[in-house]
Amino acid sequence: MRGQLSAEMLILIVVVLAVVAIAANQLMGSAKETSKNIQNQSDRINLMTAEAIKSAEGEYCMYDEDCREGLSCQEYRCA
Repeated sequence: MRGQLSAEMLILIVVVLAVVAIAANQLMGSAKETSKNIQNQSDRINLMTAEAIKSAEGEYCMYDEDCREGLSCQEYRCA
């Protein structure tokens, strides 16, 4: 009987593979959810940072986007 697998050994291998597949599936789900949360937080931080560094009235600018909301860039100053 050398070189042969018993029925019990085959069942054990199938069970172990099933447990590994279930664990991998759970980890992939957690990783996707975590990735989505991290992306949302990063986007929020980027928006807050971009708004915080915009120029106030009278400060230097090159483009309208450099000025805070409601202001435009005129002669390199936000007005």
